[in-house]
Amino acid sequence: MNNKCVGCGAILQTEFNDKEGYTKDTNNKLCERCFRINHYGDYKVIVKDNNEFINILKDINKTNDLVVLVVDLLNINQELLNLSKIITNPILLVLSKRDLLPKSLFEDKILEYMDRFKLNIIDKVIISSNKNYQFDDLYEKINLYKRSKDVYVVGFTNAGKSTMINKLLYNYSNVDTRITTSVLPSTTLNNIELSLNDDLTIIDTPGLLDKGNIINYVDGKDLKVIVPTKEIKPITYQIKGKQVVEIDKYAFVECLNTDITLFMSNKLNIKRNYNDFEFGEFDTYEIDVNRGEDIVIVGLGFIKVSKKSNFKIHVLKNVLVYKRDSLI
Repeated sequence: MNNKCVGCGAILQTEFNDKEGYTKDTNNKLCERCFRINHYGDYKVIVKDNNEFINILKDINKTNDLVVLVVDLLNINQELLNLSKIITNPILLVLSKRDLLPKSLFEDKILEYMDRFKLNIIDKVIISSNKNYQFDDLYEKINLYKRSKDVYVVGFTNAGKSTMINKLLYNYSNVDTRITTSVLPSTTLNNIELSLNDDLTIIDTPGLLDKGNIINYVDGKDLKVIVPTKEIKPITYQIKGKQVVEIDKYAFVECLNTDITLFMSNKLNIKRNYNDFEFGEFDTYEIDVNRGEDIVIVGLGFIKVSKKSNFKIHVLKNVLVYKRDSLI
């Protein structure tokens, strides 16, 4: 029987040190990659393909078991529409990282907002793994809606799936196993089964790759700046005339006579520039945005627009930008 890494789910092997699951001893609990993430914060990229993950979802469909879909509150994006075409199981929607958005946020509005994605949602809950917020409610809903002892956890990379599962293990089981977590994409590589008790097994699945997400195009040092870890302090600008809002070195927003509020990591160096600017090797999006809409820079955050205007957004190559109805 092949042993699996308890951190990422990869099958342990000793032959290829550049492949997933490599370890010097297959009796180890962790592969070398997970060991180095846990102890040194040293991350090794493993190139994966979404077809592999989609096949996992199709296999889940055959079970009719409950699917817990974890969505990062800061990254509610249009890719969820594609998931509705793949997942046919009943879905318990979990919106994660509540602690990162302002406390004044109306949670009922967020829950109602999710109805537009037309997923097979039977219930919803907003959580924070860092604050242990609403985990009793989550655990109760999982037990209420599960069809068998097996419950699958799915979501995009870096949505907080593994962190949520670790908190469930800590709160409701005697198991001392913990899944490897990091701010980097594709930490979980294969399915990981974790038994909370005789009646409930949580199955963590690899994160779906969100190809337009900025986290796929920067290194670990940049991710520590881009990915927020504390409650975001929104930044509001009243734009008179033409101005450029610099979002560190990752994006530049040209706008004219409008009001905007940025919801992004506090570690980003965000400032206004009133002069002509050279944007270099960036992709450019030109979007007409109405009041009550957001500009989403996938993986970086979103900009709430309070006055109609035309925007030019310059971002790192391959990063997706689009507009949506305002979340907040």
